[in-house]
Amino acid sequence: MKDNATGLTLVPHAVSMERRNGDLLMTSRTPLDPVVSNTGAWLDKWARETPSNIFLAERSGGGWREMGYAEVRDAVRAIASSLAARGMDASTPIVIMSGNSLDHALLSLGAQYAGVPTVPLAEQYSLITEAHDRLVYVLNKVRPAMAFVDDASRYGAAISRPELEGVEIVASLTDDAPVKVTPFAELLRGDDSVDLVGVHAKVGPETLAKILFTSGSSSDPKGVLTTQKMMCANQAQIASVLPFLKERPPRIMDWLPWNHVFGGSHNTLMMLAHGGSLYIDNGKPTSSGFQHTIRNVIDRPGTLSFNVPVGFAMLVHEMETNMALRKAYFGDLDMLFYAGASLPQEVWTRLEEMAIEIRGKLPLMISSWGMTETAPATLMVHEPIGRSGVIGVPLPGTEIKLTPDNEMRCELRVKGPNIMTGYWGDAEKSAAAFDEEGFLVTGDAVRFVNPDDPDRGLIFDGRVSEDFKLLTGTWVQAGRLRLEALEQLRGLVQDVVICGHDRGEIGLFIFPKPGQMDGDTTSEGAIIDGALQSAIENRLRSMAKAATGSAKRITRAIILAEPPSLKDSEVTDKGSLNVRKIITRRADLLERLYDNEDPALIRV
Repeated sequence: MKDNATGLTLVPHAVSMERRNGDLLMTSRTPLDPVVSNTGAWLDKWARETPSNIFLAERSGGGWREMGYAEVRDAVRAIASSLAARGMDASTPIVIMSGNSLDHALLSLGAQYAGVPTVPLAEQYSLITEAHDRLVYVLNKVRPAMAFVDDASRYGAAISRPELEGVEIVASLTDDAPVKVTPFAELLRGDDSVDLVGVHAKVGPETLAKILFTSGSSSDPKGVLTTQKMMCANQAQIASVLPFLKERPPRIMDWLPWNHVFGGSHNTLMMLAHGGSLYIDNGKPTSSGFQHTIRNVIDRPGTLSFNVPVGFAMLVHEMETNMALRKAYFGDLDMLFYAGASLPQEVWTRLEEMAIEIRGKLPLMISSWGMTETAPATLMVHEPIGRSGVIGVPLPGTEIKLTPDNEMRCELRVKGPNIMTGYWGDAEKSAAAFDEEGFLVTGDAVRFVNPDDPDRGLIFDGRVSEDFKLLTGTWVQAGRLRLEALEQLRGLVQDVVICGHDRGEIGLFIFPKPGQMDGDTTSEGAIIDGALQSAIENRLRSMAKAATGSAKRITRAIILAEPPSLKDSEVTDKGSLNVRKIITRRADLLERLYDNEDPALIRV
């Protein structure tokens, strides 16, 4: 049906509910679209039907290097034959050690066409020497047959690791390579001796396509076995409830990293599934990278926009004064999609206001819930809701199990064709990931928007594993309390960490916004702005006064001079805080937080 507010063809939320043994089982009443057998089926289809339509593009010099579907298919088939000629198959993974690029995309699709799994890694694992322990862990875990980087010189330290001895190194740029490398152009030459039709015919739904490593916030990263069925079913699930995607080829300008399932599977394959265009944004939402994003969006704006909340906040801030960006961004925008965390409501509202100003109507503004283990979308909003924080209803083909607690908060478990079968080389963790009924144990909690109307969907309510008990035995729902604290401290802080495990009171680590500290922010010599400290104290007092019990009352806080450290794994590759690592690494500051005599302590 056509939605009046957005003008898009949408399927309204419609779910079925069943009670069983105290649990709630929730499914979609929307039929699932047909599922193709592998990603190559999409590429072959669009190469035949729309051969000249742009599929992949990246900035090159002063312009764009753009490749149409037929050209991409030729390159993919050449790469697939080169891999097959080397005897590569599902048992010979390819580690991709550099970030998003056109060659990265071609290699990934070529490997999928030949049935060879790829292992895309966060580029900081290779570029930051202090993060090489993560790189070494993965290399020892998967034992790759090939490793790819876009620049052999820039990634020289990583490709020189002894763990890669005897592994074929492929690079787009080979100048000043510290080790022997194969030029990427050699893979593009292909091998005519290979029966590629026969090779590709063996690639089916159960063929391993990727090994995606989780961020490992509480333990070593786990390699999620991502099959062709998981990825192809997930795009069919999404298309079932967002039929407007099938009405015209979508277009995105996207920076989200391909080592993460959001950018690398969800967004990239959505373009491929619908004959769309993926423009690779060489920027990102950082102080140094965002100027590239501004230029790129003005050059090649999308019909869909995917981002994390901090990225949308930066866009809104820039568009307040940059009318060229505002007009380009909203001019042809059908959908705006956020994930990774809840979008602040003031950012949501301002995006709506700007869209109305430029287009005269709203884009569809939505979010979803998923994990690396779920390929990823499992719950999704697919109707206008007018507010942030909702993660939607089950997608077609999935089954959701909700175990309620005493506050209508539910633990979330899931089944479906998009759910993994296990982890690479780890039978014990694979078995532990599922309950006795075969549901994936997610560790996440949700609650109903309206308990009397399940069609309105669910709200994310934190990680069950992040909850803790105070000394009194009172459970603290840390995820929900963090969101409440961020809302209370809106505009004053960058992020917060809830503390208090086995303590008598709840405390708060506060990360201020950049520029709010004077002096060396890597030491205790930084000076806290007095007005900032006073404003934080006043807002926390108001929050504590309204709290209904000790589980919701923050009584103390400390402002941290040093920002979250990437090299020390305090920030995951998805950009979220690694709470356990922060509390462990900053144990001395945790003690100061509970020292009533410490002069830096904010008492509430």
